[in-house]
Parts: sequence; structure tokens; C-alpha cells
Amino acid sequence: MSDAPIQTQTGLEAQPLMPVRRLHNFIYCPRLFYYQWVENIFQENADTIEGSYAHRNVDAPSRLSDEKAKALNESLPEGATLRSLRLQSESLGLVGVVDVVEGGADGAEIVDYKKGSARRNSEGERVAKEPDAIQVAAHALLLREHGVNAVRGAIYYAADKRRVPVELSEELFAKVRSTIEEARAVAASGTLPPPLKNDPRCLYCSAYPICLPNETLWWARAGKAVKPDNQLHFGFSAPAEDQLRDKILEALEFAAESGKQPPTLQPPRPEHDDGEVLVVQTPGAQIGQRGDQLTVSVKGQNVRKLPGQQVRAIYCYGAIQLTAQAIETCLELGIDVAYFSPAGRFLGMLGGLPASGVDARRGQYRLFELPGVRLQLAREIIRSKIHNQRVMLMRNGEVPDRVLQLLAGFRDATDSAQDMTELLGIEGTAAALYFEQFESMLKEHADWKFDWRGRNRRPPRDPVNALLSLGYSMLAKELTGVCHAVGLDPFLGFMHQPRYGRPALALDLMEEFRPLIADSVAISVINRAELGPEDFIRSASGTFLNDRGRKVFWEGWFRRLDGEVSHPQFNYKMAYRRMLEVQARQLWRFVRGEAATYHGFTTR
Repeated sequence: MSDAPIQTQTGLEAQPLMPVRRLHNFIYCPRLFYYQWVENIFQENADTIEGSYAHRNVDAPSRLSDEKAKALNESLPEGATLRSLRLQSESLGLVGVVDVVEGGADGAEIVDYKKGSARRNSEGERVAKEPDAIQVAAHALLLREHGVNAVRGAIYYAADKRRVPVELSEELFAKVRSTIEEARAVAASGTLPPPLKNDPRCLYCSAYPICLPNETLWWARAGKAVKPDNQLHFGFSAPAEDQLRDKILEALEFAAESGKQPPTLQPPRPEHDDGEVLVVQTPGAQIGQRGDQLTVSVKGQNVRKLPGQQVRAIYCYGAIQLTAQAIETCLELGIDVAYFSPAGRFLGMLGGLPASGVDARRGQYRLFELPGVRLQLAREIIRSKIHNQRVMLMRNGEVPDRVLQLLAGFRDATDSAQDMTELLGIEGTAAALYFEQFESMLKEHADWKFDWRGRNRRPPRDPVNALLSLGYSMLAKELTGVCHAVGLDPFLGFMHQPRYGRPALALDLMEEFRPLIADSVAISVINRAELGPEDFIRSASGTFLNDRGRKVFWEGWFRRLDGEVSHPQFNYKMAYRRMLEVQARQLWRFVRGEAATYHGFTTR
């Protein structure tokens, strides 16, 4: 997460001082600049981590003692060196940290550290990249504001292991000042710039998993033939600004011709996508911290240690304690901690602050009050759910063609549903037909077979329903965390009604994934004979998994979420876990006014 001052409103009377590094972002990509400076959305990747490593020798700041302050005021005498010197200027509107300032006979020299290599000119000579040169020149202007004449600049490129000079010309200084004005104007506009189109820089950008440039271009165009809804205006703007939405959509030109299948894209890979999920279910266990490791202890004895950087999430099942130190570490590292009852009911979660930009939530609150918009989204979600239920029966069961034809008819009928009542009637009828045939997907083993007499819950009364209920609870947890992470309010949905403690939007988004994830896990662990009748506890209060049964379920659950599936529009493959986030990002764009409609997830 960025440490920049949070910007959440447009039309500010006075913007805070802009970090010099944001000028670098702006030249690289205005959209990246807007994400990081205006919306305070920042994501690490291998390049940003490597860049921080390249700064390790200069990140220990020089203490600005009276003697060194005097040296600074005297334009740094020859041989004097200052490291990580923080400077700011109200007149420039900038604040920055100069990596190294070296005093010389005729003036100071600025040295900035960058990972990677320098650019080569037509003669094959190493020259500084434009964003890097702008950053050095901005630091030189800051030094001038403090009475130090910076006459030379250089970039130390770690991959080349050498300095590349930067000529501090008046032309370059003019470029810095114009860039500052352009960047501040974009920040004040309150409008996210369009993504770059077919640009290789995107693949090396830390914000790529958030920005999704090619996907955004397609989402902005796809679905424009849908009958327009008079209620569907720019997500959070006044009606007079609805024309702005059309301008944004015009700016987001898709590279392919209208109506053609989008090209195969490179799947976005976020940071820590392969991190481990720590599941703790022993009653009385305590999660603590020692050094950079998270520890799990039972009755004072350590039973597990994991480096905090390797943990993606923690699931606490029952009476599990977290120390204050462990909680702080989880918040700092972005580790979500989910709490479940002993029966597997999702209770809530501990997470850090959501993305600070409020554009999506403002659009969500406005659009989800409009019946036409809610119906439009719900139609697509239910269509996708019925489609995926039909696919599950075709893959795993033996059902009459008549059933498949009926489900196809229900799926297609969602497009013409006139209101939410009619749509939910179609969904309920299709679900009843699907669960009537559910038993055909379960294998009968030599010595036992689970009884299936239809769906029941609260509490589940048989093993199959116990597995389904636990799977749906887990799926709600996953999508609650995803909504929170991308900047949506998980408690305000478009189909499920808001209730206290109910993540309505997460329940909406999980509908299309119910058959493919939760139902699939239940079917898998039964058909693979990983679970038997002995793994369940039957009581008057319902049927639940015992300790061993839960461990088997977790293994099946993570196996499914880590399994790869093809994206229905973009053809690339990614894990189901990541697909949940891509779908939420798509809805995030819809409520911000960047996408023409929402496309549900379906599989073949």
C-alpha cells in the first residue's frame, strides 16, 4: 500500500504535495499514476521488490545535524555526501527523497538508483530513460529551492552497475514543470485515464493485476448492444456528467474489430498468489509471532512455524486465539484472518483497510438503488449459474436429455425476465431440477453410499448437505474478502437483500461459482472415497464434519481453488482463486462507469 496522502474527493481546494516518484509514474503511465496517487492503490511485484533491494545502500538517511544542515545551506562543500535526503517545496508542489547528493567543486551532483538497465540510443550509447531523467531533474529543482546548485545528475542502473549522466538543462526543467501541471490536472479531474493499448510496459507494471488493461478495453465495448437502460448513468456522477461516461467509453477503443472474439491475453498474476493458507482448528490453539515468523502453539508447545511473507490467509475454526503481535503482523502483511464456528459457519474476518478510492463504492451505492440495474446484473448472474449447473450434470452425471433441455431453456429465459420476482422464480425452478439430479453425480462405493433426499440446511441433516453448506460458507468468505480488497462494499448487493452481518454482494457474486467450486468439492471428496460415514457427526442439531473430515475437506477445497480454468472471454487459464478476483474487478469497473455491462463466469 502506498504511503501517499489519501485522495478520495475531486475538486480539492489544495492538493497535498505530490511525491516526485509519482511524476515518474505519470510519465510511465497516467493510469498507474492515478491508481497510486489519487486512489492510493499500490501493489508490489517482483520488480518493485527488486527496486527496493537496489536502494538498500542509500535508504539509510543521513541525519540532518546542525553541521550537515549548514553544509546543505553552503551548497555542499566538495566531498560532502548526503543520503536519502527528504526535501519539499510548496511552490513546486513536490516532496521527494533524493537518494544521494554529492558535493563538488562547481556544485552538487544528484545520483538516483534504479533497477534494470539504461536505454540505448541510435549510436548504442547508454542514456537515461525519460521518466528517470524527469525524476532527477525534479530533485535538482527541489535542491535549488533549498539553496543548493545541482549542476550534474546521474542514474545508477543496478543491472548495468554503472552511472548514466543526466544533463540538467533548462529544457528538462521546463519539462518537469509542465509534467507537474499535467499530473495535477489529471488528479483533480476525478477521472481515471484509459489504459494503454497493446503496450508491452503493461506486462512489467506492478498494477497490472489491478488495471487489467486489455480486459478493461474489452469490457468497455462488449455489451454496448444491450438495450440501454435510462437509469444506467455514470456510476457516481450527477446526471449532467453522464456525457463523461460516453467520452470514457470512446477513449477505451478495443484493438479488435467489434463483434470478434477477443485475443488470447496473458493472465494477470498478482503478488503472493502462491502463498500458503494456514488452517487452525485445534481448540485452544494460539497463533503468535516470533521474529518474522507466525507460530501456532497448543498448550504452550509450538506445533507449526511459517514465515509471515509466505502466508496468504489464516482460517480459524472454533476457539482459536491470536496474539496482539500476530494481529499487527497480519494487518501489515495483508493477511486476511477468517473466523468460522465449529460447525463451519462463516462468522467474519479480520482484514486491513480497503482500497482508499471511494469511486467504486459511491457508484455501487447509487446504481444498486436502481431496479433496472439490479435486474440487469441479476439476470447475468443467474444465467451463468444455471449454465454452470447444466455443465456439472453433463460432466459428472447421467441425466435425461429432457433435463438438459429444460435447464437450457431456463438459462435462456433469464434474459427476458421482467422483474426480480420472475427471475428468482426461474432460478428456483432450475435449482430444484438440478438438485433432483444431483445424486446422479455421486458414486456408490462397495460398502456405503451417502443418502441424498434433496437440499436441506440450517442445519444440514445429512453428510452431502453438510459438505454443501460448508462449501457455500467458505465461498461466501472468499468473496467477502475479495470485495473488500478490490474496494467494493461486500454488504450491499444487487440481488440478495442487505441484512445485519450478511455479505449480500459476496452472496450475489458466489451464485455463478456455487456449482463449479462448492458443489464440485463435495462431489470430488465423495467420489474419490476421501470421506466416509465415519467422518461425520450426526446429532439432533444437525450433521457436521469431525476433525478428520474437516482436514479432508480443506485439502479438497484448496485443490479446487488452485485448479486452473479457462476464462470464457479471454481464453487464458488461471486458478479459480484468481478468477474470483477478476470477476470482482469487472464489477468494480462497471460501478465506476468503465464497463458497459457485467459478464458472468461460465465454463464449457
